[in-house]
Amino acid sequence: MALFRLEHLAPLTVDEAWRRVTDWERHGGAVPLTRVTVASGRSAGRGTVFVARTGAGPLGFDDPMEVVEWSPPAASGGAGRCRLEKRGHVVTGWAEIEVRPHTARTSRVVWTESVRVRGVPAFLDPPLARAGRLMFRRALAVLLADVGTP
Repeated sequence: MALFRLEHLAPLTVDEAWRRVTDWERHGGAVPLTRVTVASGRSAGRGTVFVARTGAGPLGFDDPMEVVEWSPPAASGGAGRCRLEKRGHVVTGWAEIEVRPHTARTSRVVWTESVRVRGVPAFLDPPLARAGRLMFRRALAVLLADVGTP
């Protein structure tokens, strides 16, 4: 499995950073060629199921995920954490997102992901991890950009 971890300092409160990184449908606008739809009827919390459709036209794949752990910042006294399980036919693995206070008005977001792409041999895990790190670094920058309005 390709494992990667990245950190991002956001000019946002912990609650606002958490809201943005766990707004699953917004991820579609942050990851190129990807559209995200919530399939479970609920958009937040444990048991939420969503699907990231990556590709163009008929060339693409679905990456279904389920939130299996959910601890918003308010519930834990300042830090938030969630864990996603990837349950697709093409992509499997997990992702963990942590949002912690850095200063009173900034947050540290830590994204850790372990991913396996079916049909891709293990010796390609290092370049797959690098690609994932680059893609999610950009996605976090877009999701957490201080645009003046959340």
